[in-house]
Amino acid sequence: MTDTIEHLDVLIVGAGLSGIGAGFHLQQKCPGKSYAILEGRDCIGGTWDLFRYPGVRSDSDMFTLGYSFRPWTEPKAIADGPRILNYVRETAVDNGIDKKIRFHHRVKRASWSSAQSRWTVEAERGGQGEAPPEIVRFTCNFLFMCSGYYNYAGGYRPEFPGEQNFAGRIVHPQQWPNDLDYAGKRVVVIGSGATAVTLVPELAKQAAHVTMLQRSPTWVVARPAEDPLANKLRAKLPPKLAYHLIRWRNVLFGMYFFQLCRRKPARARELILGGVKLAMGPDYDIATHFTPRYNPWEQRLCLVPDGDLFRTLRQGRASVVTNTIDSFTEKGIRLKDGSELDADIIITATGLNLQVLGGLEVNVDGRAVDFARELTYKGMMYADVPNMASAFGYTNASWTLKCDLTCEYVCRLINYMDRHGYKQCVPRNVDPTITELPSLDFSSGYVQRSVAMMPKQGSKRPWRLYQNYALDIVTLRYGKVDDGVMQYS
Repeated sequence: MTDTIEHLDVLIVGAGLSGIGAGFHLQQKCPGKSYAILEGRDCIGGTWDLFRYPGVRSDSDMFTLGYSFRPWTEPKAIADGPRILNYVRETAVDNGIDKKIRFHHRVKRASWSSAQSRWTVEAERGGQGEAPPEIVRFTCNFLFMCSGYYNYAGGYRPEFPGEQNFAGRIVHPQQWPNDLDYAGKRVVVIGSGATAVTLVPELAKQAAHVTMLQRSPTWVVARPAEDPLANKLRAKLPPKLAYHLIRWRNVLFGMYFFQLCRRKPARARELILGGVKLAMGPDYDIATHFTPRYNPWEQRLCLVPDGDLFRTLRQGRASVVTNTIDSFTEKGIRLKDGSELDADIIITATGLNLQVLGGLEVNVDGRAVDFARELTYKGMMYADVPNMASAFGYTNASWTLKCDLTCEYVCRLINYMDRHGYKQCVPRNVDPTITELPSLDFSSGYVQRSVAMMPKQGSKRPWRLYQNYALDIVTLRYGKVDDGVMQYS
């Protein structure tokens, strides 16, 4: 363990989309504050560097997934992973944020001392090959977690009966191997979510045939990869003005469609299925392969740019099979109905493992914090945990919309404390009528598997999560920082 402990005003954990945004907001709104970003991996980018599978892309438009302060200028609104990664890295370099990042720092523990009004944060540094990692320590007045919501070490990977019998390769998209050659091979992709619908059309460009094997369908919506109106506006208006006009149009349409799905699910089903019928033709079995058992937006919708999945299916280069797995065999997968799918490669696009605050161990004045028992305050802080916030995006809209607002709020909070000479801020629930609710109202498998370990939301403000960007602007950008629930000392 190193003897010297570095002190910073703010410590950010994670150098992905959220962490780089946090660095920018701090520099702009709290210019006197010292800060560093601790990143466990060796590069900037988070999700957009971790996922390397073919065709990786955003499942929302870049006018809302992009930062509020940096216009997206590429022609494609639905962008691929390398372009998004480049956008995040350029943002860091252009603003000098890259110089604040400490790579190979895997944050493990954080301890708060009320007597000192500071966090002590322990990270493991290095540890490549045989050498054990070195433990390094930092202290900070405010801890800002931007480490995402899932475990980077590995995705969700159920064990399938008979796996050991399969003669080919089994791959999880989160650990895509560089040497995987699928050209001319028969590929089965297990899954029906965003990763599966991205992989299938991309793999089909080179594979002999790709089969998407799903237990049950997902709602799939086609959208143009390029936004014609956006490109027209950008040709005629200043870049920032055009960007914000398009951003707001997309935000408002997204909110309208989400509310339509919740209030008039039958109408939403009709609209989405109408689009699939138009894409696949009257003879395709849409009822079996594209009509889920749940209503739209009870889980995230899957976006397919320019209808690439539908086009690939129509051309016969890929197919969808809706069935359950009996077991793997030497040559592929045997299904419950007795039929078999031949495969050279099987890809398990079976989802993520959620993780709270990157698996950080937290204690406050010697008390271990169990986040599964904590209420979230304004979707970013935790009851009885001082001077800590986390960036967590929307489930029904682009991640960055909420993260930008969270960063703005954290800066307002820090500046408010400075103006009034406060050292500590902690949200406390003193309302006995508030009841606990799950923090995520989604029926997706990855949410249901992990919802018990996630922090809870409360039954009313400021503990309630509304998943509503317009409402959050009012609350987080303009609402009172001293609201009677946040306590200062």
